[in-house]
Amino acid sequence: MIEYSFPRYLSAKKTVDDRALNRRVWESLSQHRPAASPERPLAVLEIGAGIGTMLERMLSWDLLSFAEYTAIDVQPENIAHAHGRLAEWSVEMDYQVRETPTGLVLEKGDIRRINAILQAADLFDFAAQTQLHGRWDLLVANAFLDLVDILRTLPLLFSLLRENGLFYFTLNFDGVTILEPLLDPDLDRRIIELYHRSMDERLVHGLPSGDSRSGRHLFHHLRRAGAEVLAAGSSDWVVFPSRQGYPDDEAYFLHFTIATIHRQLHGHPGLRHQELDTWVAERHAQIDSGELVYIAHQIDFLGRCNLTK
Repeated sequence: MIEYSFPRYLSAKKTVDDRALNRRVWESLSQHRPAASPERPLAVLEIGAGIGTMLERMLSWDLLSFAEYTAIDVQPENIAHAHGRLAEWSVEMDYQVRETPTGLVLEKGDIRRINAILQAADLFDFAAQTQLHGRWDLLVANAFLDLVDILRTLPLLFSLLRENGLFYFTLNFDGVTILEPLLDPDLDRRIIELYHRSMDERLVHGLPSGDSRSGRHLFHHLRRAGAEVLAAGSSDWVVFPSRQGYPDDEAYFLHFTIATIHRQLHGHPGLRHQELDTWVAERHAQIDSGELVYIAHQIDFLGRCNLTK
């Protein structure tokens, strides 16, 4: 199998995410976020932050003015890419950039100052630090909660928020993957069903770590965890070619997605080795020829944590 770069995938995914994120939920976040000032910056924590594309988006879309933005990711490689990428992007966007021992400070005149703290950390180790409990105004998780045991994870996440703190949980996969045009209807169906099942059966350190219908399940999981949903809406990935091909680096995003399906199902007893390999090769060829259309159904949430600290 070809080795693909995960940081490049995350970079290619940014334009896909930009289109997908539900704008009504985003607008609700903008309306509900607490006021911020140089004396009282907004305290934001992003988990599974990848290479920093959400912070870029929050600045480009004018969500943040004065903030202390802590971004954690379990992969040191992602945090290293985030540091370099954010520094370069900020200069291009006319920010003054200053290195700190923990990350970067981004400033634009007297209207914007972001202290970006970039940290390679496991979420569960991070959340176990009691001195961090009740510290943040806003908790962000983008394309993350479908990779963990939600029932186990939500109480840990909410322990990090201040009372009545906000959470913005986006791109939560919800059980629908569409690849067009079909190659073999029966084989396509079996591969997608087995791929979704692999999400449900995923174990990390022996513990359940995934849910192929996390989007719909989050409604009652959040309620049971003592949270109030303020806004929710679809945030589907839709990738398709124009006459000029796929935009930006989205062909790489598609190749990575097909390679992920291949990696997850390689050697699965429900599929013959040759039929999976042939299917994967044909899907990659569709991307190269500008034919493949990819759709994944997802749901965004904005809410408030009402737990008493």
